[in-house]
Amino acid sequence: MYGWIWRHLPGPLAAKLVISIVLVVGIVALLFFVIFPWVDPLLPFNQVSVPN
Repeated sequence: MYGWIWRHLPGPLAAKLVISIVLVVGIVALLFFVIFPWVDPLLPFNQVSVPN
């Protein structure tokens, strides 16, 4: 999978490195600002007390 992505990135090695870093940062930002806040209410980890 990663090899396929690397082969399809345009440009020489330096350009591929920059593009891949930008892609990773973009994916992490998407996860932190969109996906994780959307999933947070659906997770059962909000109940921090133990029932009696």
